[in-house]
Amino acid sequence: MNKLEREDLNTALTATLTLLALVIGFSFSMAVSRYDQRKNCEEAEASAIGTEYLRADLLPPDNATKVSSLLEKYVSQRIAFYTGAASGAVEDPARLETEMWLPVVHAATTQANPVTALAASGMNDVLNTKGFTQAAWANRIPNAAWVMMGLIAIFANLLLGYRERSTGVLALMVVPVVTSVAFFLIADIDSPRGGVIHVTPNNLMAVAQTMNSH
Repeated sequence: MNKLEREDLNTALTATLTLLALVIGFSFSMAVSRYDQRKNCEEAEASAIGTEYLRADLLPPDNATKVSSLLEKYVSQRIAFYTGAASGAVEDPARLETEMWLPVVHAATTQANPVTALAASGMNDVLNTKGFTQAAWANRIPNAAWVMMGLIAIFANLLLGYRERSTGVLALMVVPVVTSVAFFLIADIDSPRGGVIHVTPNNLMAVAQTMNSH
């Protein structure tokens, strides 16, 4: 390889590595923002459930007792959702949500006043925040972005290997190892359940403890 060809190869390699670094950085930013979104949704869920648990006391006694009991089951169900634990003892999600909603609607229709309306609004927030959480968990880095990162990484390593084919193996391992670690970190943060980095429902657990003590 003459000097001119080597300079051209260095230019192409530098441009490819720069592009790879930019794409990895952009993907890492996307993954972190989605992780923060999932954390914020967990906080919103805990706040809505805790608030509605207090507002349940505004309902008629029979309805208040039933709603409070159902909310205790519901918060356990949400904790199981975040931790991925088996929740066979917990009722079906759709049925539980219906059972929570009906007493509030009954109280709001039979005793229409600002107090029962406040309780109904709180239950609406509980159900809405669950929908926001599900949307956040489904919001992942697009497959096209992974494909693009993979292709750029492959080309970068091919160019590096071609340029350094006469050197030692150690120099050729740096970029592949660093790229693999970056990919693993991005995938781990972007995955709601898999990996070691995930959202722990600390706020929901705190709400459950408050309910138990109450």
